[in-house]
Amino acid sequence: MSSSPNTAHRNRLAQATSPYLLQHQHNPVDWWQWGPEALAEAKRSNRPIMLSIGYAACHWCHVMAHESFEDEATAQVMNELFVNIKVDREERPDIDQIYMNALHLLGEQGGWPLTMFLTPAAEPVWGGTYFPNEAKYGRPAFTDILREVSRMFRDEPAKIEQNRAALLARLTDRARPEGKVTFGLKELDGAAKQLGNAFDTVHGGLRGAPKFPQPAILEMLWRAGLRTGDARFFETVEHTLERMSEGGIYDHLGGGFSRYSVDDKWLVPHFEKMLYDNAQLLELLALAYQRNNNPLFATRARETVAWLQREMTTPQGAFSASLDADSEGEEGKFYVWSKNEIIELIGPEAGGFFMRHYDVSDEGNFEGHNILNRSTAPPRSDADEARLKALRDILLDARAARVRPGLDDKILADWNGLMIAALVNAGIILDEPSWLAMASRAFDFIAGSMTKGDRQNNRLGHSWREGQLLFPGLASDFAAMIRAALALFEATGEMRFLDQAVRWQGAFDKHHSDPQTGGYYWSADDAGDLILRPHSAADDATPNPNAVAAQNLVRLSALTGDDQWRRQADLLLEGILAVAARNMFGHVALLNALDLRLRAAEIVCTGEDAERFAQAALRLPFVGRIVLRARSAAELPATHPAQAKLEAVAGSAAFVCAGERCSLPVMEPREIALAVEAMRV
Repeated sequence: MSSSPNTAHRNRLAQATSPYLLQHQHNPVDWWQWGPEALAEAKRSNRPIMLSIGYAACHWCHVMAHESFEDEATAQVMNELFVNIKVDREERPDIDQIYMNALHLLGEQGGWPLTMFLTPAAEPVWGGTYFPNEAKYGRPAFTDILREVSRMFRDEPAKIEQNRAALLARLTDRARPEGKVTFGLKELDGAAKQLGNAFDTVHGGLRGAPKFPQPAILEMLWRAGLRTGDARFFETVEHTLERMSEGGIYDHLGGGFSRYSVDDKWLVPHFEKMLYDNAQLLELLALAYQRNNNPLFATRARETVAWLQREMTTPQGAFSASLDADSEGEEGKFYVWSKNEIIELIGPEAGGFFMRHYDVSDEGNFEGHNILNRSTAPPRSDADEARLKALRDILLDARAARVRPGLDDKILADWNGLMIAALVNAGIILDEPSWLAMASRAFDFIAGSMTKGDRQNNRLGHSWREGQLLFPGLASDFAAMIRAALALFEATGEMRFLDQAVRWQGAFDKHHSDPQTGGYYWSADDAGDLILRPHSAADDATPNPNAVAAQNLVRLSALTGDDQWRRQADLLLEGILAVAARNMFGHVALLNALDLRLRAAEIVCTGEDAERFAQAALRLPFVGRIVLRARSAAELPATHPAQAKLEAVAGSAAFVCAGERCSLPVMEPREIALAVEAMRV
């Protein structure tokens, strides 16, 4: 086989009529249009064909073009080893159908860009969709694929089809080079299985005591369920949420979850209530309800928000940090009951009914007192539930007269950011528009009163109380509030939220970035009261800010159309994963960010009816979807890749990209979920 053609390298797409092909006319790749001349050249030079099929409104087609087809070094390899043919699938749907079907028959997922390797006779051998320019996340670099496919054609032409498995094995090895930490979908699934096996099958949660809610781990298992379709992941999370929601860790009168339980049954809580726990659990309850419609999860979510409104909302509209465990110098005194107290309030008959359902006895279940819980209660009818609610309201009113636990009413930007996003994400699922209004009000206070600097240098403070702002803020403040801003933007389409997110991200990068890891220091570069700048990627009771930042960068890339944010996310993920490799389970939130990076469904809703499409898209699980409205080109930056989408169809449509592949335009809102599911099969 000849190593190179006799003709000079040149790009032949300037003669094309397709706008998509014309976008590639200046690539250093020796592109051919599909036709007899290109096929004849493949046979003459005895080189395989590299067929690239895309369309003008395909985001990941443009990404691959920028990374690989515009790169001189990559183009040199392509030109030397292959006859390279570029096809616009909208111009030649017949060619696209042939080779997309071939890809499916080879056991690979479809979508665009479609990258196929053909014999000189145009017979399909192997292919895929988007390939990165550099090996990452367990995927080989595009140039490694080019060289390995060419080697197989050259050295084993008679066996090329039979050797597909061997080809994949060698490419997998190249995607995991020695000395480099590699984490991709395979590793995510393996880690989730390991963690799932550590869960208590009776009481839920990780085995043993004390038991903490561990929201990041529950989210990791939920993502694994979405990724694999294995219902056991969902069931593990749902079982844990159910046991927590019925246990003593939950406040059955006032709503909200305590920080943890000291036993292995979720019975005896450490009674303080933290804003951050309830924010994270609110999101998980909504996700679980979205899947199985269990009314328990919706009820607990609504009761928790009612507690937030009643006891935790400040006059400024933001949220207080926590409630103490103690009152009158005694832990839990505000929350526990004696049998006689209940009978005195609601009478013997109603008291007996209530106590059967809430585990109340003479001897009690906690140091002679009773923690209300429903862990072992009898079955309940709808009528029972209605009666119990009325009785709970009586006890709640009586409890309000007790000496209350101390309220820590400082406003923390990071914990507020977690709750703002939770109210948005849960409010969409449970159809509670008032929760979005609560979230917006809290956001406006923090953006207005906890932010310093001009419009170009917009920096957050960390804590606000009685008019005093602790400044500068921490990495956790920026990460959580940017996440909150992006959640509000996706939910409402109001550009002010995206603008604020971009301003905060700029200040975050300027004052907290660590160029060595691609991540962020906890403290700002001008925080002068520290002997060193702390830098940790491990999760605590809240997700690590590096992990939250990685998700934000992925979303910013899709929402602004600027791929620099995605490249920044890749640098952060790769840098921190290398540091975190020795203890992946201490960095679960980072694995959740990686899942979003690899599987996010980017949904651009265009045209006059964009809002109706957006509302359908927002109904997808928020952990894996990114929604952008673009009713007209004027609503987008001139450089945004969605500009091409607006030109691609008449009327309204949704454009879906998932897993770095794009679908055809979706013309009905009800078909968006099906399109995303098809892209992820």
